[in-house]
Amino acid sequence: MSTSPNILLNVNGIEVIYNHVILVLKGVSLQVPEGSVVALLGGNGAGKTTTLRSVSNLLAGERGDVTKGSIELRGERIERLTPAQLVQRGVIQVMEGRHCFAHLTIEENLLTGAYTRTDGKAAVAQTLEKVYNYFPRLKTRRTSLAAYTSGGEQQMCAIGRALMANPNMVLLDEPSMGLAPQIVEEVFEIVKDLNQREKVTFLLAEQNTNIALRYADYGYILESGRIVMDGKAAELRENEDVKEFYLGTGGAKDDSARKSFRDVKSYKRRKRWLA
Repeated sequence: MSTSPNILLNVNGIEVIYNHVILVLKGVSLQVPEGSVVALLGGNGAGKTTTLRSVSNLLAGERGDVTKGSIELRGERIERLTPAQLVQRGVIQVMEGRHCFAHLTIEENLLTGAYTRTDGKAAVAQTLEKVYNYFPRLKTRRTSLAAYTSGGEQQMCAIGRALMANPNMVLLDEPSMGLAPQIVEEVFEIVKDLNQREKVTFLLAEQNTNIALRYADYGYILESGRIVMDGKAAELRENEDVKEFYLGTGGAKDDSARKSFRDVKSYKRRKRWLA
């Protein structure tokens, strides 16, 4: 895979094995240009979270290991760096399920994201104010314990906490999970705003293909640990396979044909993409 100068992250043919026996990723390759939003799409169990954890080096906690391939950040091999070393290089992961500190206030949660900062209290305070500008709801709830805030507020808190570290790239895992559609729209609007105004690069894993392709620049579709399709987001939205299998807007017109299509679509997909 050739790497152009503006490629921030280059994942080349990685395989991931859990517990020394379970092969989860099977030669995954992808690139994330600097300043872009790249979506990693696919159903539950496709390998999206494992791909993100491979980049952030959080696999060890799940007894996982990258056994083949390479991962480069600005041309530097990072497979053996610690998560802390990756944070120092500006790579932050927002975990699936938010994982806020329930016993801390929203503001205390945000400030934990600045733990590794060495540029002084004034700079941290400036970043905190910037986070509040993007997430005004968090400023309103800043003295509330995270345990008593909504799922949407916790997701905003988790993203805001990542921003407190001044990241170059945020790995965002299932940001829409468990959120009302209106809140999902709000979160994705903020992601796009952060990308455009702050030049933060995003690699996001998302089951909601429809919204992800509306806000991303480029997309990769994972199935059973393999990339089966990739392309510009606008092109994927118009692709007939993507429409049928992920957006629910293609396929047959009458009910009987739709029923038979559901029965065979898994076989057709495997035959077409994985043969």
